[in-house]
Amino acid sequence: MKVALFIPCYVDQLYPQVGLATVRVLEKLGVQAEFPEEQTCCGQPMANSGVAAAAQPLAEKFLDVFHGYDAVVCPSGSCTSMVRNHYAPLVGTRPEYEKVRRGTYELCEFVHDVLGVKALRGRYARKVGLHRSCHGLRELRLGSASERMEARYDKVGALLRGLDGIELVELTRPDECCGFGGTFAVAEEAMSVMMGKDRIADHARAGAEVITGTDVSCLMHMDGLARRQGTKVAFRHVAEVMAEALS
Repeated sequence: MKVALFIPCYVDQLYPQVGLATVRVLEKLGVQAEFPEEQTCCGQPMANSGVAAAAQPLAEKFLDVFHGYDAVVCPSGSCTSMVRNHYAPLVGTRPEYEKVRRGTYELCEFVHDVLGVKALRGRYARKVGLHRSCHGLRELRLGSASERMEARYDKVGALLRGLDGIELVELTRPDECCGFGGTFAVAEEAMSVMMGKDRIADHARAGAEVITGTDVSCLMHMDGLARRQGTKVAFRHVAEVMAEALS
């Protein structure tokens, strides 16, 4: 399998350690991923803001860069969902799109569904709160959403529960939004802050020492709020947790 690594722009600029952790996880699982250096932003910020004309050339660029790979792996549910679920109006009838759409995966989804690893073998002796991001749940179906009458499942949680010493704490509202929502955090600052504080409080009540998740954006939002209000909890992307556990 020819695998490419897609690192979202905000991860590349602000949290490069998450990209490096993603590489370490894939290599531990026997995957040698390539990093096409010509990759750019997927266009999600522009699309979310309603500026389709600015998002379109970035979507076209994504197809140009990644269409030659069997799989594209990304440590971000929201950016993965942008490619899978929101590129069609931007790229029209380009024949490459269907292959890229089907072959683009969030990291845990790739490990669980493509590599067939249902539980990781390693050690991470911490109490961990798992933040289930909205895009991952409701667009990528990484787990079952509470509002749906369906059998319960959780791909990210299943991977983490296989680690020795880990305790995934039970939240009162396990899949509530953190309030980030990209430009929502700017346009509706007060509401975004209230939602983020509610999420942090739920994790803190459950005894989480570390809050993890599949989207750095959500973790970044909550981390900033936690530091400002003095809440003593660490924030680590799931790739960082898995890389440390597998080392």
